[in-house]
Amino acid sequence: MSDSASKPRPQYRNLSVPQILSYHLPLAGKSSILHRVSGALLFLCLPLVIVPLFALSVTSPESFASIQGWVSNPLFKLVLLVLIWGYLHHFCAGIRYLILDLHIGMDKVSAQKSAGVVFGVSLALTLIFGLKLFGVW
Repeated sequence: MSDSASKPRPQYRNLSVPQILSYHLPLAGKSSILHRVSGALLFLCLPLVIVPLFALSVTSPESFASIQGWVSNPLFKLVLLVLIWGYLHHFCAGIRYLILDLHIGMDKVSAQKSAGVVFGVSLALTLIFGLKLFGVW
């Protein structure tokens, strides 16, 4: 046996909700969590929203006109905007992870920068598509 004193074992205690909400994640961690959230959002909305809307839009001209009426509702536009953000964030973060799989940008500073680029690009593209969706231009 060694004569060195053993370090005390770390204690992991249960976290409460206020502690979780005040926990500070790095930007790369937030990007990772939102990548999972956006993937789950798209997966769950595929059979519930996306496929039925597509099927209805290609059935007949009358059903396409009814979908146009739904899309004119601002609440429906917000749902579409969330789906657009989910797709764009998932796409941009997926490209980031493919680049990380090639062992490019693995250091802490580069990972933080690439996570910032993911947020910037996905939010900018969401803004552009949102302006188009809400009829600004």
